Amino acid sequence: MERLPPLPLKKSLEIAFQSIRVRFFRSLVTTTSLVLAVAFLSYTQTWNDLANSLFLSHNQAAIQKLIQTGFDINENTQAIGESPKQQWLMTLALLVCVVGIINAQLMAVTERFREIGTMKCLGALDRVVLLLFVLEAGMQGLAGSLAGAFLGSIAGLLQSFFTFGSLIWSTFPVVELLQTASQAVAIGCLLSLIGVLYPALQAARMQPVVAMRMEQ
Repeated sequence: MERLPPLPLKKSLEIAFQSIRVRFFRSLVTTTSLVLAVAFLSYTQTWNDLANSLFLSHNQAAIQKLIQTGFDINENTQAIGESPKQQWLMTLALLVCVVGIINAQLMAVTERFREIGTMKCLGALDRVVLLLFVLEAGMQGLAGSLAGAFLGSIAGLLQSFFTFGSLIWSTFPVVELLQTASQAVAIGCLLSLIGVLYPALQAARMQPVVAMRMEQ
């Protein structure tokens, strides 16, 4: 069987985007789980960044406010970081997110058996099918991560303002907050790609005859 040449990246992006549009609501459900996980991550880290900036300012009023809020501060404290409980909750949230993405992508592969089989029958290489699934996940991951990082950062800023008042503006950590948002976006995109890897490999390795005879 004659094999088609590799698709140009631009054309692959167009096909992936159209696939997302056709399955908009399913894509929205998948992306929402990522938005929530990244928002929680961004919120927690933004809150810690602002609290740490207040602690490092050595302002006694700010430190007293931190203690009243529940931060464990003593003479040996060098910086405020994530508590073990926060780390556990964030890890759990990210794991649940990955499992949700894998499940959604496996269902997407099941729904697209005939589409995959048709592509294979027309000569599409395994790597073309793999690339299309990865691009779809990348688009969803980027959109969901940006939305989650934005919502989480805003929530963290609002919570800090209501808790610490105008104290946060005196030591506002712009660079740290931008780094936190960037890290949250990067982690979200990585989770999306990890979640789609196994389903995409399953789709790419599927034999055309098997895919075409699958019932929808």
